Amino acid sequence: MANVVLATDGSVYSDAAAEWVAKRKLFKEDLCVHVVHCMPDVSAEVKSYISKGDLEAWHTDESGRVMKSAIDILQKAGVPTVWQGLVGFAPERIVAYATSVKALAIVMGTHGRGAFLDAIVGSVASRVIARAPCPVVLVKPETSPS
Repeated sequence: MANVVLATDGSVYSDAAAEWVAKRKLFKEDLCVHVVHCMPDVSAEVKSYISKGDLEAWHTDESGRVMKSAIDILQKAGVPTVWQGLVGFAPERIVAYATSVKALAIVMGTHGRGAFLDAIVGSVASRVIARAPCPVVLVKPETSPS
């Protein structure tokens, strides 16, 4: 079974990527889709006020909430899924996770803002593309979100 990583931020763009994977437009073989969401780590100062267990529980709950719609889309289509909340710099953590599961590809939704705006505000997708050891598929919604 091939592994594909679906990085989600809980947006309609990520849901469009989940729907695209669920339709099996590119990946025809048996897949296991690893849904991941990455949250930035909190500062040492914040960590001094919150127990490690409470912080881990918050990260788990928040990532679970964010990943839910993508997981639901995939499971409704009968696609085997696993999910993992990640903490740290998103591009690095997504690529490291994809490497660890020997992912066939990384799939991400894209806002499609354009190169100029991405150069100014940055883009997780462009940073993942620059670091990934496998193909990265960017999916735009078929219709513009309202």
